[in-house]
Amino acid sequence: MDQIFNRTKGDRVIWAIVLILALVSMLVVYSSTGLLAYKYNRGNTEVYLFKQIAFMIVGLLVIYFSHRVNYTVYSKAARILFLLSVPLLIYTLFFGVTLNEGSRWIRLPIINLTFQTSDLAKLALFMYLSRLLSKKQEVIKDFKQGFLPVITPVIIICILIAPANLSTALLIGATSMLLMFIGRVSSKHLLMVIGIAAIPVMILILFAVAYYDKSEGKSKELPSFVEVARMPTWIKRVQNFIYDNKEGDKDDNYQVNQAKIAIAKGGLLGKGPGNSETRNFLPHPYSDFIFAIIIEEYGLVGGAFILFVYLIFLFRSIRIFRKCPYAFGAFLALGLSFTLVIQALINMAVTVNLFPVTGVTLPLVSMGGSSFLFTCFAIGIILSVARNVEKSEGKEKEKSAAAGAQPVAA
Repeated sequence: MDQIFNRTKGDRVIWAIVLILALVSMLVVYSSTGLLAYKYNRGNTEVYLFKQIAFMIVGLLVIYFSHRVNYTVYSKAARILFLLSVPLLIYTLFFGVTLNEGSRWIRLPIINLTFQTSDLAKLALFMYLSRLLSKKQEVIKDFKQGFLPVITPVIIICILIAPANLSTALLIGATSMLLMFIGRVSSKHLLMVIGIAAIPVMILILFAVAYYDKSEGKSKELPSFVEVARMPTWIKRVQNFIYDNKEGDKDDNYQVNQAKIAIAKGGLLGKGPGNSETRNFLPHPYSDFIFAIIIEEYGLVGGAFILFVYLIFLFRSIRIFRKCPYAFGAFLALGLSFTLVIQALINMAVTVNLFPVTGVTLPLVSMGGSSFLFTCFAIGIILSVARNVEKSEGKEKEKSAAAGAQPVAA
């Protein structure tokens, strides 16, 4: 065990953040799944806790082994992973397992487990994008030689993910734009892409407003040409966000309203660990809306603490970015940290009704799955960059010390 601790390198603060969020996850997942476990497991309320602990152990092992790999290896693997993720996304789109009206998962043979291919594609894209940005710095301002090769993989991944998971596609697109801006891509090129991407989003909002009957407080029937992919679901979510959409006894804002009740009950200091009442009424309290359970049990103070932890994680990743001597490692650490923190902020914003319902989880806190393990892999890569930054700083100090110890010539 001592040998493992001695071989564990990288940013100590990020390691501490991982352990803090893991502890919070176990507490909140156990609390939010109590009734569910009792109902489906013959009174055994600890089954999901043990499952989460197993995911935690596997996740920590993923972080440990991935952080021991030199991050330059990920540069070589980036293209392979990207080329692998494209056919996987196409396969998922047409033949994937359909849940909640979206085909986002594929079922692995033999072990009979499902995983979300967009998680792999997101990780592969940011690795590949970091590689491209580091190699194209001399021509990055040129449209054909610099911008087109960089933006093409982003467009491909976002288009393939969007039909089944629009929120993840928008998250990936926004994070990619931010990373490209830091990577010195021309602002006019980025504004052009943002303007083009804003057109379908504005059309979606216009349809949501146009096909809502304010006098009756319900949606109008959509034209047949709109009912493609998950367009009706997206329009419905935008309507639910803009209006208090109720049809008869059906409350389309049920999830958000229950989250508001949880926040109101939590108050400043919360009801205490395990004392949530809304967990029995809130759908998916262990994943999409786990932040509401955190606030109900630990209050606004607990919610602010979780937000602060994610911001500290981003700050430490920016510190790694600034200290990394090589462009690929710097972009890699920043891109992966951006996507994790932005995902966390969106999850929190959905819970407090500042953003339409998206279905994204709270990284490292929501109940384990493929998303949890890919998050651990991303953190392991960030720590790999940090480990090599520490190593290079150590060598510089040794050189400085050796130079200072040399006698001055008379």
